Amino acid sequence: MKALTWQGKRHVTVENVPDPVIQIPTDAIIRITSTAICGSDLHLYEVLGPFMDKDDVIGHEPMGIVEEVGSGVTNLSPGDRVVIPFTISCGHCWMCKRGLQSQCETNQVRSQGSGTTLFGYSRLYGSVPGGQAEYLRVPNADYGPIKVPHTGEDEQWLYLSDILPTAWQGVKYAQVPDGGSLAVLGLGPVGQFAARIGKHLGYRVIGVDPVAERRGMAERHGIETADEDEHLVERLRLATDGRGPDAVLDAVGMEAHGSPAAGAAHAAVGLLPDALGRKAMQTAGVDRLAALHTAIEAVRRGGTISLSGVYGGTADPMPMLTLFDKQIALRMGQCNVKHWMDDLMPLVDDPSDPLGVLDLATHRVPLDRAPEMYETFQKKEDGCIKVVLKPELSTNATGGTEGTTTRFPADAGSHEADGGR
Repeated sequence: MKALTWQGKRHVTVENVPDPVIQIPTDAIIRITSTAICGSDLHLYEVLGPFMDKDDVIGHEPMGIVEEVGSGVTNLSPGDRVVIPFTISCGHCWMCKRGLQSQCETNQVRSQGSGTTLFGYSRLYGSVPGGQAEYLRVPNADYGPIKVPHTGEDEQWLYLSDILPTAWQGVKYAQVPDGGSLAVLGLGPVGQFAARIGKHLGYRVIGVDPVAERRGMAERHGIETADEDEHLVERLRLATDGRGPDAVLDAVGMEAHGSPAAGAAHAAVGLLPDALGRKAMQTAGVDRLAALHTAIEAVRRGGTISLSGVYGGTADPMPMLTLFDKQIALRMGQCNVKHWMDDLMPLVDDPSDPLGVLDLATHRVPLDRAPEMYETFQKKEDGCIKVVLKPELSTNATGGTEGTTTRFPADAGSHEADGGR
């Protein structure tokens, strides 16, 4: 099969790799119909190389059709349409029973001191082959896959794999009071959904991003927006009676702009041999913390900061005096995807599309074009906000695609932005 593989820093290629097979009775094999590039995939592309191995298959936002199931899987049948959560969880351990599927004790990566295994996400999370491929082996298929109807475009359901429940959890963790205010830092895919979810729940939402196309997408969903500059904190306070927002959701993470020293540390770690690079990541403060420090400064006293962006440093400097003095609560963590399905499925299935799941993808391309789209997404070029890869599409001789629109207008509404859906 074809799969996107990691070859080095900023270097991914589509290669032919062995087809996955059933290994234990609770496995299933899925034929991937759509799989997305996540913002956290860019951390593998740029920063987390010391934890990657050449030819690792990456990607963790897939959906598709069940091709084969192991003898221990009774909840799925070949032909079922499923979304695959990025977290691999068993559903019956102490953590899973308490809605903490991202900490599943059956699948914890104890050798790294990490939570549960993730698809396509480095040694830190088990080096499980990922979903930017034509086929995927799904462990714990007796619990994990989410069956969805055979109706609607893939993008109606695809984001249940990660970014939609991640955004929902982030907003819930923000503990915004009824009618309160929420600032969302970063309007990439998770930030877009977090802002829409906050508005859906009745909060005043202010989305912050330096990229005009991202602010424009949020604005057409009724979100107030602000550019990122040296006066941002002051403007957020002025907009909230001088106190600051009740909660700030950081949807940026470890590669925030405005952190030159940590940016240099990222580059240096990437040049080290893998063993030394892993040691540096595990013992040093290498995260770019500009977004987090902005959140700490901007949130009101007694407010909450929710971290949905991924952080990977171990010894990051933190303004503990400010956190303590302002009585700030911090919530964070990998998403417990299955925990939020009862909340999200009715919203995704609603024909009115209240969360705008049909207005997020800006690029839909064949799997063969994944390497160029990683670069486009990282550089925020061509209005790129969300890339959906379609393994079943073919690339023609001129580099275009057959049977699909590869670029959606940045200023289009929900139906136009998804190619007339």
